[in-house]
Amino acid sequence: MILTVTLNTALDITYRVRDLRPHASHRVSEVTERPGGKGLNVARVLAALGHEVTVTGFAGGATGRVVQEQLTTAPGVVDALVPVTGATRRTIAVVDEQSGDTTQLNEPGPTVAPGEWAAFREAYEDLLPSMAAVALCGSLPPGVPVGAYAGLVRTARAAGVPVLLDTSGEALRRGVAARPDIIKPNADELAELTGSHEPLRATQDARRRGARAVVTSLGAEGLLAASPEGRWRATPPSRVHGNPTGAGDSAVAGLLSGLVEQLPWPDRLARAVALSAATVLAPVAGEFDPAAYEELRGRVAVTGEVTAA
Repeated sequence: MILTVTLNTALDITYRVRDLRPHASHRVSEVTERPGGKGLNVARVLAALGHEVTVTGFAGGATGRVVQEQLTTAPGVVDALVPVTGATRRTIAVVDEQSGDTTQLNEPGPTVAPGEWAAFREAYEDLLPSMAAVALCGSLPPGVPVGAYAGLVRTARAAGVPVLLDTSGEALRRGVAARPDIIKPNADELAELTGSHEPLRATQDARRRGARAVVTSLGAEGLLAASPEGRWRATPPSRVHGNPTGAGDSAVAGLLSGLVEQLPWPDRLARAVALSAATVLAPVAGEFDPAAYEELRGRVAVTGEVTAA
């Protein structure tokens, strides 16, 4: 069983319009909604890969009830969300069908009271002993301490559970110091953490700050990884066009499943890049195209070197 943590759970709503123009009214051609937030997106991909997943975080209000109702029909996903008084946020993605571009609107999330945070910490500790790995994903809702992820990383390490951290800003800076097994920032998040805009140098610096392994997303150009076992670059066979929403979460699922399955790093990275590209190609934001994934996985180019570091 794998655990994903989404402290700022969401209901993801996607609108499709023919041509998105500022200051204009638009007729929506299609509406879809599904449980969201980075950790829930990761869980959905993990389940599609055949892994059993438990999701935890917060859910509250009418939106939270919709999220939990929809999770009951998600195969392979167990709901362990913790109730809060405030309402779960919504995220709105507006897809322009002509250009393929997506405009994203993200609400801030509910304010979490100290007692609610304490209840979550207790639930998290209870879940860890039965988990093979844990992913800590996304932004922090109001009321949650900025050092929250650092504490959750330490708790997982104390329980002997490998932990992947995917967040940004001060939450990432503090979380790295707690020594997670993997962090997965994008290039901008990594530059903010380290002060370096040269990705290879920045990944090495992030390891010195505490992360055992660093996997940096380079957008359409793939992933760069530095670990104790070596350094690698994984590149998709060609640039793909579509909706990038959820592509980074699919990459996290690829890395985490590869960790649990004890795959060599090049295989983990090839899986992560193929899943990410297949997510961009999928017609629904945040899903991945299984046929595209299978076709792309064998064509991802992975180069690098094994080290004894």
